[in-house]
Amino acid sequence: RTAKENGSTRFCMGAAWRDMRGRKNSLKNITEMVKGVKAMGMEVCVTLGMIDAEQAKQLKEAGLTAYNHNVDTSREFYPSIITTRSYDERLKTLSNVRDAGINVCSGGILGLGESSEDRVGLLHTVSTLPSHPESFPVNALVPIKGTPLGDTTPIAFTSMLRTIAT
Repeated sequence: RTAKENGSTRFCMGAAWRDMRGRKNSLKNITEMVKGVKAMGMEVCVTLGMIDAEQAKQLKEAGLTAYNHNVDTSREFYPSIITTRSYDERLKTLSNVRDAGINVCSGGILGLGESSEDRVGLLHTVSTLPSHPESFPVNALVPIKGTPLGDTTPIAFTSMLRTIAT
């Protein structure tokens, strides 16, 4: 309500889990939240990890506007960064979302230690999807000491610009 009162037109919600399997109560709660936000006249987006076709359909029926599921990096560099899911699982989620009629939001994170070729690979993957995402977020890693990428050199602003301009 506060977001709406302050002029927001879209409300995004996220959960930090791998996928929705075994989370029927969670999906029920989320669809109720989506309906509630939609009833206030706002667009609704979520990021919930991997979802299957039926879950995407339920979210669409609840009034979901957009689903964020980043591919993060190139297919080649992906296994160096993410081991809890495959690149193809990410792409399948995007397909499930699109097939349900939900707008797709999918981009990546730069500064993970990837090469410039990996950045082009990310752009190529997203640009050759059957339908382009309605939104392509480009994020920069903020290295935090004590984490696996804590000693990574932050990406230069000009490298971010070059990637976006490509």
